[in-house]
Amino acid sequence: MVSKEMYELGAKSSVIREIFEYGKKRKAEIGAENVYDYSLGNPSVPAPEIVNETIRELTENMLSTDLHGYTSAVGDNETRKAIADDLNNRFGTAFTMNNLYMTCGAAASLCITFRALTEKDDEIIIFAPYFPEYKVFITSQGGTPVEVKCNSELQIDLEAFEKAITEKTKAVVVNSPNNPSGVVINEETVKGLCAILERKQKEYGKAIFLISDEPYRELVYGDVTVPFLTKYYKNTIVCYSYSKSLSLPGDRIGYILVPDEVSDFGLIYKAVCGAGRSLGYVCAPSMMQFVIRKCVGKTGDIAIYKKNRDILLEAFEKYGFKTAKPDGAFYLFVKSPIESATEFCETAKKYDLLLVPSDSFGFPGYVRLSYCVSTDMIIRSLPKFEELAKEYGLN
Repeated sequence: MVSKEMYELGAKSSVIREIFEYGKKRKAEIGAENVYDYSLGNPSVPAPEIVNETIRELTENMLSTDLHGYTSAVGDNETRKAIADDLNNRFGTAFTMNNLYMTCGAAASLCITFRALTEKDDEIIIFAPYFPEYKVFITSQGGTPVEVKCNSELQIDLEAFEKAITEKTKAVVVNSPNNPSGVVINEETVKGLCAILERKQKEYGKAIFLISDEPYRELVYGDVTVPFLTKYYKNTIVCYSYSKSLSLPGDRIGYILVPDEVSDFGLIYKAVCGAGRSLGYVCAPSMMQFVIRKCVGKTGDIAIYKKNRDILLEAFEKYGFKTAKPDGAFYLFVKSPIESATEFCETAKKYDLLLVPSDSFGFPGYVRLSYCVSTDMIIRSLPKFEELAKEYGLN
C-alpha cells in the first residue's frame, strides 16, 4: 500500500527530534525555566537587523506579484550574481551566477547533489561523527553511504579514508565546522585528503567529487580559518545554507555551487538542474532570494555563541568532563563517562539536562550539546552538570 522505507522514516523521528519533543512535554509539566534543553541546533542569535529591514523594504516597495511570484528555476539572476561576487571577494575566486543554483536550504542542496551524481551501485563516503540525515539523504537518492571514523582528535583519519575508497566511490562529504563536534578540519588534513583524492582519480580513471557541506562556515571563533575547498580540489561542489549564518533556519534558503573547474561542468550543472526538477525543488523561496541579495556577507552576532561555548568549556573542565576542541559551529561533543552514551543521557534527564547521545552520529561514546541557547539557561544549568559529574565521580 505504501513504501515500507518511507513509512519507517515517517513513523520514527530522529533521536534529536525525540529528545526535543520530550523537552516540550517536560517543560509543560515543570516549567520551561526548569528544563535545560541542549538538543536542537536552532539558532538563538537573532537575524541581523538588515534582514528585517530588507523584508520591510521589500513588502512596502516591491510589487506583490514580483515579490511572491516565481523566479527562474535555478534562482534569481541578481541574487546569484550577488552571492558569486561575495564569494569572489572573500576567497579570490572567479565565480559567476552561472555557477550557482538556489535551493531550499542545506537539506535540499545535499539531496539535489546526491541525486545529480548518484548512479547504480555508487558509494558516498561520510566521516563519523556526521549529521545523521546524511545516511537518509544518500540512500533515498540511490547511493550507499560508507562510514569512515575520524581519529581521536576528530580530524579525518587519512589512512582509513584511503582504504575506504573503491571503484564504486562517487563522492566524499566533508562538513566543517562539524555537526556534531564543532571541530574545524585543519588545512594540513584538507591537503592530505585532496592529495588522496587526486591519486585515486588517476588510479580509477574517473572523477571523484568532494561535497562540502557548509552551513556553519562563518561560525568560527578566534583566529581559526576554515579552508575553502574549491581552492584545494577542482572537483568540489559546495552545498550552503543561510540557516546558521543569518539565523534563518525556518526560511529554507541556500545554494549549490558548481565551479567551472569541476569535470564536465556543463554536464554536472545540468544534472543539478535536473535533480532539482525531479525532486520538486525548482524556484527556491522567492522573497528569501531577494532578501539574500541584500544580505550576502552578513552574519548574526556570533560573539554570543563564543561566550556560551567558553562558559561551558570552563565549567566542564572544572567538573571533569572531556570535550572535543570546538573551534566552530555551536556544538560541544562531550565524552561520556560510561561506555553507553544513551544510558548517560538517560541519567542526565534526572537533572532535566537534555543531551543527545552520539550513536546516531556514527561515533559512540559521546554526547552532543547544542549551545545555541540563552546564556541565562546555560548559567542556570551549571549546578545540574556539577551534580551529574559528581554522580559519576568526575570531580
